[in-house]
Amino acid sequence: MLSVKNISKSYVNHKALEDVSVDISKSSIFGLLGPNGAGKTSLIRIINQIINQDNGDILLDGRPITYDDVRKIGYMPEERGLYKKMKVGDFLLFMGKLKGLSRNQCIDSAKLWFDNLEVSNWWDKNIEDLSKGMSQKVQFISTVLHDPDLIILDEPFSGFDPVNANLVKSNLIRLKGEGKTIIFSTHRMESVDELCDHVAMINNSKKILDGNTEKIKMEYKSDNYVIIHDKKLVKDSTYKQVKTEKISEGIYESEVSLSKNKSYEQLFNFISKHSRIISFKEKIPNMNDIFIMKVKEGDNE
Repeated sequence: MLSVKNISKSYVNHKALEDVSVDISKSSIFGLLGPNGAGKTSLIRIINQIINQDNGDILLDGRPITYDDVRKIGYMPEERGLYKKMKVGDFLLFMGKLKGLSRNQCIDSAKLWFDNLEVSNWWDKNIEDLSKGMSQKVQFISTVLHDPDLIILDEPFSGFDPVNANLVKSNLIRLKGEGKTIIFSTHRMESVDELCDHVAMINNSKKILDGNTEKIKMEYKSDNYVIIHDKKLVKDSTYKQVKTEKISEGIYESEVSLSKNKSYEQLFNFISKHSRIISFKEKIPNMNDIFIMKVKEGDNE
């Protein structure tokens, strides 16, 4: 649906993006990852035509993106833009009309989203009286009010407590199921594993990782296994013991690293001869582990 081709951007003496390319599929959730200052927000602003790139192209459905296309995108910037002296309902009417909705369309869409986000009595609330999390919900509703096919969210979970973050996540999954394409940027990894089909990571202005989330995890696995068992491990050439801790009386949890040219079947068979295995699973890195590793690699170059 969206192709970012060889985008570069500099501000005076600072290079924000250097030859960054990503492709984002329709009906997917795409995570744009990176530490603070990596260039994520600059790329999002270029996609939304807020700033111009120095080099490269942004293509939507195979053609250069236009300002009319941008008008139809649902974009929630990291810097929240609520008018504090307005009531919630008046603000949503105003934002909906900017996106081409009639008054009745605004009201109908807002009511649906009020139900989805469990804020049904907020229409007449003053925005200046809202908490940070409540303001975030209003900002999110204004972003999706016009039913956009492409939704771009910059640090969308930064103001939410865990309960409301999960509520928004469930709605993002629902929107994906309805055929929407969602891009969200973050430097927080806790939401990436459960939401993203595909991720790209930017650090120091360059793309350093790009691919299907599950394939990336499998690529970075290290043949480590976590085993819960009832007797202390016996040394063997099949594995190297990484750590063991006693989790209850007579029950241990061990992490072991499979030796070169050994199979997990050999590991399982050896341990099961000496101990009752309660749980045996391969340790697959999460995106937080991979993120830290890739950022450290980039910082050490």
